[in-house]
Amino acid sequence: MKTKILSVVVVILLGTLSGFAKIKSEKFLVNGKCEMCEKRIEMAALSVEGVSKADWNKETKEIEITLNDAKTSLQTVQEAIAKVGHDTETVKATDEAYKELASCCKYDRSDLKAPMKPMKYEHK
Repeated sequence: MKTKILSVVVVILLGTLSGFAKIKSEKFLVNGKCEMCEKRIEMAALSVEGVSKADWNKETKEIEITLNDAKTSLQTVQEAIAKVGHDTETVKATDEAYKELASCCKYDRSDLKAPMKPMKYEHK
């Protein structure tokens, strides 16, 4: 009888603990210009334990990641991307890391903004 009760308690505790780990999707801006940048940015994000998906869009400058927030944080992912030379919304790459980028990957570091989207007009 004690074994059954103990087994039930263990199952309940394991179920409760696994509920704390949340898999979530996040998006943020990352500076870059080309396909080489895309590969570097995505590989840097995926190198962080807990990140299972990374997809950077060259046109929007936005990366979408899927991460386990029990294993990592958004800040850690942004720091990993900055280490390979790409500025993010909250973490700027060091000058040394930026200088290591290929010439086609050099971007304007003065400001990080999402490109303007075309406005839709309704004609009546």
